[in-house]
Amino acid sequence: MTESSALDPEDRKIVTLARSARARNGVPEGAAVRDETGRTYVAGTVALASLKLSALQTAVAMAVASGAKSLEAAAVVTGAESVSAEDLAAVRDLGGPETLVHLAAPDGTVRLTVVAG
Repeated sequence: MTESSALDPEDRKIVTLARSARARNGVPEGAAVRDETGRTYVAGTVALASLKLSALQTAVAMAVASGAKSLEAAAVVTGAESVSAEDLAAVRDLGGPETLVHLAAPDGTVRLTVVAG
């Protein structure tokens, strides 16, 4: 577990971006990922009749579609108590097993930090 204040500034930034996406779009989850060049990709939950993606899966897909080769870190803001296996798999597919994933509460407090592997 990692306290929010213990996060490095770049990780704090992706938590803040994920929180903003959740609030701005009125969705259950917001997520942000940072690629190997420092670019960030921000997304919310996608819930269409024909397509359902978590916020973290959507952020990873946006990074891939934009040409990212790997991920340095990821953050998801949600009311859930854990990061789903599917979300960890998406991060692992692009970022590798050592990529950190920060799980934050809706108020931005980081509740848990796990490695994607």
